[in-house]
Amino acid sequence: MNDILFALLFFLPAGLANSAPPIANKIPFLNRWKTPLDFGNKIGQQYVRGKNKTWRGLVFGTLVSGVAAWLIYPQLSVDTGTTVEHFLIGCFIGFGALFGDAAESFFKRRKGIASGNAWLGFDQLDYVIGAMLFSLPFIQLRLQDYLVVIGVFFVMHFIVSYCGYLLGFKDKPV
Repeated sequence: MNDILFALLFFLPAGLANSAPPIANKIPFLNRWKTPLDFGNKIGQQYVRGKNKTWRGLVFGTLVSGVAAWLIYPQLSVDTGTTVEHFLIGCFIGFGALFGDAAESFFKRRKGIASGNAWLGFDQLDYVIGAMLFSLPFIQLRLQDYLVVIGVFFVMHFIVSYCGYLLGFKDKPV
């Protein structure tokens, strides 16, 4: 399989993890579980991460990523062993993606950017960088593969965000 295609498919679960929290917000039985990651704590007048970064989104996105990896990685011949290990690697990468997004949210609040407002460049790369960092114990790719993943997921972020807006999962198109 082409190395670049492999890299894109390997990080697809991270992209799905990043897209999952707004969907979890629309699932009725999950909608009640909306405790913010920062438990509502503030630094000064601003939330540490914001009310939209919830434990529900973190858990749901991590599990979505695990299931996606469980389905995708055996097709990629990822040399990690069992499908259980694929699921766990996917959870780890999905958690990394959401961790990157939550870390970026912290810095957005410090810059005075309101929750839900775009921070061009950072909103599109935070989850990819987080997933890449959390993938390092399992796989190391060539620099060019990482750069292609960053470029493709940067563009895909705009497309997926706009589709999420059209479908009613997001309040803003980007």
